[in-house]
Amino acid sequence: MSNKILFVEDEADLSLIVADTLRGQGYDVVTAADGVEGLEKYRSEGADIVVADVMMPRMDGFTMGKQIRKLSSTVPLLFLTAKSTIDDVETGFEIGANDYIRKPFELRELIVRIKALLRRSGNSRGEDIRFAIGRYTFNVTAQTLSFGDAEKDLSHFEAKILERLATNIGRTVDASELMIAIWQRDDPSNRNSLHGYIHKLRRALRHDPSISIINQRGFGYMLILRS
Repeated sequence: MSNKILFVEDEADLSLIVADTLRGQGYDVVTAADGVEGLEKYRSEGADIVVADVMMPRMDGFTMGKQIRKLSSTVPLLFLTAKSTIDDVETGFEIGANDYIRKPFELRELIVRIKALLRRSGNSRGEDIRFAIGRYTFNVTAQTLSFGDAEKDLSHFEAKILERLATNIGRTVDASELMIAIWQRDDPSNRNSLHGYIHKLRRALRHDPSISIINQRGFGYMLILRS
């Protein structure tokens, strides 16, 4: 049985193109033209993943997402946004979003993100990507950090940053590269937000004294493991 995607988008042409492409990939696609219709269709038909624009008439994507989160704490929510500020993106994650894509986007990228979210929300944990970081285990797919029997859920941004650092242990990761990977743009005004997430990761990794995240001032950050 194919996965069901609820695609909520008020631009009719875009909705048609995306829906046809996803159906061509073997998905069962249900469309809605705004948040009100999207919420009604989710209540009546359900979905394995919800992909929704943020700016829509009658009910915006964030408001719809909040209501869907009350109905299901696990269904993946992927937002499409033309907004450019970090605050706007963080609002989506605060209401329970799992990922976002900036408009305009490539259909190939959308398909990759959908596949990743469906895999993460499914039971195929054998496919999870994991990193050993000192005495910690970082599950990239589930966005969790484990230390002994304790497991901590990371935010979307924390997981994205840690993934970049973990794949470059002992090497400086440029701050611009981190911001592009996370927010899809390099904006000097966002440096403080990036540093704030680094501080949260340092606290999350504090139980293993061999682990450090070094600030290479003017360049970026480095994850190091001391023997």
